[in-house]
Amino acid sequence: MKVMLASEVTKKVFNKDALFILDVRNEDAFADWKIEGENFEYLNVPYFDLLDGVEGIMDQLPKGKDILVVCAKEGSSIMVAEMLYEAGLDVAYLQGGMKAWSEHLEPVKVGDLKDGGEIYQFVRIGKGCLSYMVISNGEAAIIDATRMKDIFLDFAKEKGVEIKHVFDTHLHADHISGGRHIAEATGATYWLPPKDAEEVQFDYEKLEGGNDVTIGHTTINIHALYSPGHTIGSTSFVVDEKFLLTGDILFIDSIGRPDLAGLADDWVGDLRETLYSRYKELSEELVVLPAHFMIIEELNDDGSVSEKLGTLFAKNHGLNIEDEEEFRNLVSKNLPPQPNAYQEIRKTNMGKITPNEEEQREMEIGPNRCAVR
Repeated sequence: MKVMLASEVTKKVFNKDALFILDVRNEDAFADWKIEGENFEYLNVPYFDLLDGVEGIMDQLPKGKDILVVCAKEGSSIMVAEMLYEAGLDVAYLQGGMKAWSEHLEPVKVGDLKDGGEIYQFVRIGKGCLSYMVISNGEAAIIDATRMKDIFLDFAKEKGVEIKHVFDTHLHADHISGGRHIAEATGATYWLPPKDAEEVQFDYEKLEGGNDVTIGHTTINIHALYSPGHTIGSTSFVVDEKFLLTGDILFIDSIGRPDLAGLADDWVGDLRETLYSRYKELSEELVVLPAHFMIIEELNDDGSVSEKLGTLFAKNHGLNIEDEEEFRNLVSKNLPPQPNAYQEIRKTNMGKITPNEEEQREMEIGPNRCAVR
């Protein structure tokens, strides 16, 4: 019996490999959130239905294909995988279960900057979150970090760079930010849009339109572009005149939802102005790097998530709704369920509550739901 790591499954997603997944969580958990891959096949049979043996599902499992057994934390999948192995099948179980899948981050280089700089995207494949590290001349800036701060600290150490600045494009509601904690661990400056930070319980630098922050000795400027809509303080960045980090305002296949603070009707106009006016003033050659992806088809061949702004203006439905009332209905009435525990996540990101690590994991379980459908 084999063990498969979340990093190995991620490689299969990126490479579009075939994989058969036997998910032994309850049906509602599987329906809400599962491991996704373009060439993955699935069978969902709750663990409790297999306590008496796996004979009843043997004819539903493929011969000659990789089979991965998945559960919430790994315990149930080990037991099912053992039964299948004893029945003669070549199977593996996912180490750490869906919790490990939710927390895995895969760094992908998305481009070179002037004078030898680089920009990396950290793909949180199981949650759809995207974080960034900008590197230049021994210094680094991190944007929209997740709570798994050691991944960013270790990557910076591996690259031999010092983290000088940490940014959040907005106050996140679907995942817990690691930005403040990375800044505390490194002595870096932590930046947050002040309009999103009126209730925060900690010190921060105000990220406002017109800020230019230089990373390294070379001139890599992170220009703050005020872009309200998803939250009232949502801020985009133009990095090196080449990349547009849009936070949760604009995605590859959708646009941001404006309702997670309960103010959809108030903010829908801001969202439209950002997308249809402010972004229209930018170069269509800018490469859009969002803070999330929604569907696996948004991944490029190398596993990164990006597209030119001009292409999105041509193909993204959310950028092509001429009628304002139709746009208002789309972003205020056509919304998926709220993210899991989003109010508690917002309070955590404000510093109002301090849940322990296990509580933070439970709060984040499930997919991100930051986009309009």
